[in-house]
Amino acid sequence: MARLHAYTPGLQPTESGWVKLNTNECPYAPSPQVTEALHRDIGEDGAALRLYPNPKSDPLRAVIAKMHGLPRESVMVGNGSDDVLNLIVRAFCDDAAAAGFTVPSYSLYPVLVEIQNGRSVAVEFDRSMQLPIERVAASTARAFILTSPNAPTGVGFTNAQLELILQRFRGLLVIDEAYAPFAEENAVSLVARYPNAMVVRTLSKAYALAGIRVGYALAHPEVIDVLDRVRDSYNVSRLSQTAAIAALSDPAYYATVVAKIKATRDASIHDFERRGWFTYRSQANFIFTEPRNARGESGPAVAKAAYDYLYSHRVLVRYFPSHALTASFLRISVGTDDEMLVLHDTLDAWQKS
Repeated sequence: MARLHAYTPGLQPTESGWVKLNTNECPYAPSPQVTEALHRDIGEDGAALRLYPNPKSDPLRAVIAKMHGLPRESVMVGNGSDDVLNLIVRAFCDDAAAAGFTVPSYSLYPVLVEIQNGRSVAVEFDRSMQLPIERVAASTARAFILTSPNAPTGVGFTNAQLELILQRFRGLLVIDEAYAPFAEENAVSLVARYPNAMVVRTLSKAYALAGIRVGYALAHPEVIDVLDRVRDSYNVSRLSQTAAIAALSDPAYYATVVAKIKATRDASIHDFERRGWFTYRSQANFIFTEPRNARGESGPAVAKAAYDYLYSHRVLVRYFPSHALTASFLRISVGTDDEMLVLHDTLDAWQKS
């Protein structure tokens, strides 16, 4: 453990005045039904907080199951999707049974494997970000975690591609759909058809509940049973369960939020392409773009210069210098239209500097 490299999240400034586009949070408030439900649950004296929450989050599981058209036995709820991913690695992977993932993808995956003293199998993308179906399907991993849409590029994968893997892969294919509400397609329908398919979701992004920490898994009941055996008791707080149920009960509100974020995203992608910056066609709530300076140059040094300039003007984005496929890019969370205007104006000033 002394050699373990912990996951490094995006900066969380404590003072005001920052344009925060670095952690893929929702730029809009959650449904008003969430705060109403929390106020009801807390009550005037907060007495309800002396009681333990439902140990299995059963009412929340029922809401999720109904929403996705699955039996309740196919749902498990965790303290954020990171908790769910941790349980998957704990339950299915060790030094004899590898965990697989693509590179680049969510950098927490290898950390979770190291915590379990496990073994990793990495499948590399190339710049095209075409899904390496053959290599994933041939993987010897017991569980292979695939982020779809991909992070940090935002590239989405089709169900037809995922089915080709599921038909041949002998392990558990974990489809991490943190950004699925912003995508053209999702893989929930595959769970009922393939016993080796699992979908992991979070309420941190589209549902604006990053501070509440709720995620869930959808899978065959036998797989869910294994996760239930290794999860912590009372693993999701009372208020988190309350907030999640309220959020999932207001789909019309979130449909409007998601549509607004997608429109802002697509307008920003168009702006970057107008500048001549290579930009992946994101299906998430962030954009992965390769900045060019006034001389038309790109590369790691240019991306770092753009990042530093934005930071010096209190605009936070993410820069991932540790991999050749990401070192020339910036990842920019989609903010409000006003926040994105500040971003683009600041980038204009950087290009002229």
